[in-house]
Amino acid sequence: MQPTPTTKAPFTLPGLERFRGYGPVVALVLLCIAGGLLNPDFATVENLMNVLTRTAFIGIIAVGMTFVIVSGGIDLSVGSMAALIAGAMIMLMNAAAGAQWAGPVATVLLGCALALLMGGVLGGAHGLLVTRGRIEPFIATLGTLGIFRATLTYLSDGGALTLDSTVSDVYSPVYYQSVLGVPIPVLVFLLVAVGGAVILNRTAFGQHVQAIGSNEQVANYAAIRVDKIKVLTYLLLGVCVAIATILYVPRLGSATPTTGILWELEAIAAVVVGGTSLKGGSGRIMGTVIGAILLSVIGNIVNLTSIISVHLNAAVQGVVIITVAYLQRGRR
Repeated sequence: MQPTPTTKAPFTLPGLERFRGYGPVVALVLLCIAGGLLNPDFATVENLMNVLTRTAFIGIIAVGMTFVIVSGGIDLSVGSMAALIAGAMIMLMNAAAGAQWAGPVATVLLGCALALLMGGVLGGAHGLLVTRGRIEPFIATLGTLGIFRATLTYLSDGGALTLDSTVSDVYSPVYYQSVLGVPIPVLVFLLVAVGGAVILNRTAFGQHVQAIGSNEQVANYAAIRVDKIKVLTYLLLGVCVAIATILYVPRLGSATPTTGILWELEAIAAVVVGGTSLKGGSGRIMGTVIGAILLSVIGNIVNLTSIISVHLNAAVQGVVIITVAYLQRGRR
């Protein structure tokens, strides 16, 4: 009797997968070294805190985006959603200040509550369009991208919605103040990242998200409520967009039709650079954090050294996305 032939396992270099996991960290370290050599101002504490503060907005959104991408989805509307939420916040806070409904602090809290509510509702609506409506995530969120941006443009009459100066004075410390030398947006980013990592890796919800992204049909057979989990991932992303917007509004004190442009590109880039598979099924929140910081460092080095035009930042991020997607081909 002839022995049954066995299939040889594909050859892999020892430690290759581990090295791949540390790839974003290695790239970030090398970039920081290069930045310090190209311009001494890069390595200052002030500049590093500035980089982390600017990373916070995209980083928080990217944490939520990680859940959506790991589940096999995508959201192209996060920048437009942030713009609409910012506009709605400013309109409500201006109305409250003008009518003297409450003091400035209570007015700011009212605006923040509206932002969180809108983020949850709009994110949940995306989830329902994808699950109940059976619309591809790319198409559903591409449609809402236009709706959100056009709505803000209509509300602002094509111009800017500017926050009342009294409210702005109370609200601005949320962006500009620090706690123990660490800017508030950076602290919030850290809390969101730690919370996201715990949820994705240490809870049944996180395990279900990864199972759905790996094989949705098998997840159904395993009695996982696929539609509910998907809706919750989009809702979670909407809340992350709201948190980022709450931190962003006091920076400029206004919202315009250009607010949040290309944020979706930056958030997706941070997720994929951090090692999350675009095909779903696996991802790391800490990798996403490193990816967001890495992209900010690239932009900061470009600004400080003028190696290329600052207007090409988005092009650099596009190249990064394509490169990482190419390297991930076939991975799940």
